Amino acid sequence: MASEVKGTGEKFFMHAPCVGILLGAMQLVCTEGLNFVLRHSPTAQKYLVETMTGGVALLDYDRDGRLDLFLVNGGKLDDAVRPPLRLARHHPNYWNRLYRQQPDGQFIDVTVKAGLARAGESNYGMGTAVGDYNNDGYPDLYVTNFGHNQLYRNNGDGTFTDVTAEAGVHGGGWSVSAGFFDYDRDGWLDLFVSRYLDWDFTRNLHCGTPFRAYCRPDRYHGTTNLLYRNLGNGRFQDVSQQAGIATPVGKGMGVAFLDYDRDGFPDIFVSNDGMEQFLYRNLGDGRFQEVALEAGAALSDDGRPYAGMGVAAGDYDNDGWPDVLVTNLALEHWALYRNEGQGRFRYVSRETGLAAISASSSGWGAGLYDFDNDGWKDLFVARSHVLDNVERIHSGLRYKEPAGLLWNRGGRFVLEDLKGAPAVAGRGAAFGDLNNDGAMDVVMTALGERPQIFLNRRRGNHWLTVRLVGTRSNRDGLGAKVRVAGQWAEATTAGSYLSASDARVHFGLGERARVDVEIEWPSGRRQLLAGVAANQILEVREP
Repeated sequence: MASEVKGTGEKFFMHAPCVGILLGAMQLVCTEGLNFVLRHSPTAQKYLVETMTGGVALLDYDRDGRLDLFLVNGGKLDDAVRPPLRLARHHPNYWNRLYRQQPDGQFIDVTVKAGLARAGESNYGMGTAVGDYNNDGYPDLYVTNFGHNQLYRNNGDGTFTDVTAEAGVHGGGWSVSAGFFDYDRDGWLDLFVSRYLDWDFTRNLHCGTPFRAYCRPDRYHGTTNLLYRNLGNGRFQDVSQQAGIATPVGKGMGVAFLDYDRDGFPDIFVSNDGMEQFLYRNLGDGRFQEVALEAGAALSDDGRPYAGMGVAAGDYDNDGWPDVLVTNLALEHWALYRNEGQGRFRYVSRETGLAAISASSSGWGAGLYDFDNDGWKDLFVARSHVLDNVERIHSGLRYKEPAGLLWNRGGRFVLEDLKGAPAVAGRGAAFGDLNNDGAMDVVMTALGERPQIFLNRRRGNHWLTVRLVGTRSNRDGLGAKVRVAGQWAEATTAGSYLSASDARVHFGLGERARVDVEIEWPSGRRQLLAGVAANQILEVREP
C-alpha cells in the first residue's frame, strides 16, 4: 500500500510498513531496512524508458556466504525532457542501491560505503550484470543505462571502483540487459550487452488515439548489440563487428547463455521486441552466426513475431538439452522452445499448458528453477503489461498483475494461485537461495514500488547446491555444465530481464539422499564426485 505525498514539483510515495503474506509455496516478506523505491518517473509524454526499467541482482559481494542485493534505479524525468539531459541521479531518491544481508536476514543499505552512490546525471538506469571479470574471487557489477554503461570493480574490501573508462565498456545509446560469459573459453569472462531502439528524448513520437500511449517498437529503428572480449589485463575489446554480433540489427531486451548444440562453446539467445528472436551460434573460432530462424526459435508456432521481453534458459523436460522460454505481451502467449537436439527447437507453448496460462497475461523477468525440489524446473514470471493505460484500450487486460508461479508437472505447467499477492508492474526478477535453506527464493522489482521478496517455504524434498571455483576456467565456473540425478544445468548469472541471479547451481533431488555429481568445466576438464550427500552447499574446485 502507498499514499501519495506531494513534494516540490514531483509526486513521491510514502510506503506503508511491509507485512508478511503467505502465498502457498511462497511467503512475501519485507524488511524495514530495504527502503528502495524504483522511481521510473512516468510522464504525460510517455517516454518509452519509463516502462522498461527495473534491474536487480543477487550476489555475495563480500563473500560472507550470504546473498546481497543490488537494485538499479531509473531517474527523474521532466514533463517534457529538454537538453541538456539532467536526471537528478545525484539525489538519494534516484541512486542505485546496494543492500548487505545480515545474519538475521535483514538488509542494510551500504551504497555510500561501497562507493555506488553516483550513477551519472545523464544516465537513466536499466539493468545489471554480475561476474568476476578479473578472477580475484569477488563479483563485479555492470550497470546498463540509457546513456552510458558502468563497470564497477569489486575491491574485495566492501567497496567498488568505477573502471568503465579504463576497461572500455561504456557502450552508449539504449542498453538493456547484459551478461558475463566466457565465449572463447580462455578463462576470462567476456561481456554481452543487448540494446533496444535508436531512440532519444528529442525524437519521442506521439502515439495512441484518442489518448496518448507508449509507442510500439515498430515506430523506431533497432540498433546493434555489443560483445566485449576480456583481454585479461583489466581491459575489454569491442569485437561486435568481427564476431558477427553487430549484424543483424535487432531490438534486444533479454539475454541468456546456453550451449544449445552441446559443442562445448556457449551460445547467446536474445529476446527481441516486435520482431524475430536471435540465436547466436558460437562457431568456436571467435565468431557467431545468427541461426534462430533455421533453428526454429525465432517466431511463434504460426510464424509471427511477438514482443519478446524476458528470456530464461534451462532443461525443463530433463532430456539433457537446454530449452528456452521467452515472455511477451498478453494475447501473444509466452514462447517455450523445446530443444530437440541436432540444433533444432520446437515451439511447445500449447502442449505444455503455457499458451492457456499466458493468454491474457504479460511477462517480463523469468526463471526456470526447481522451487519445490522435486527434480523438475518450475517457472516464475514477473508480470505486468507495458502500457499503464491498457485497460482503456482493452477492457479484458490489466496493467498491474501479481507475480506468476508455475509448477512443472512432468513437462506440463500448472499456475499456482498466489492468493493475496499484490498486483504490481513487475519488471526484473533475480533468483537465489537467500537464507541458504536449500529452497530457491526470488526478488522482483516493480515500477514505483519497493521490491518484492518471495521466500520459498521448502516442502521437504532433498536438494543440493553447487558452488564452483574455477582454476583454469573463470573463477565462478560460469558456463560449466553440471549433471546431478539425471538433471543438467549450466552455471550462469544471466537471464531473466535486466537482472542477474546467484552463480551457484541448485538441484532439487526429491527423495534422493545421495547423488553423483558430474561437472564439465569451461576449460574442457571433466570431474566426477560419487555419493555426495544431499542437503548441503557443496563447494567444488576445478582440478
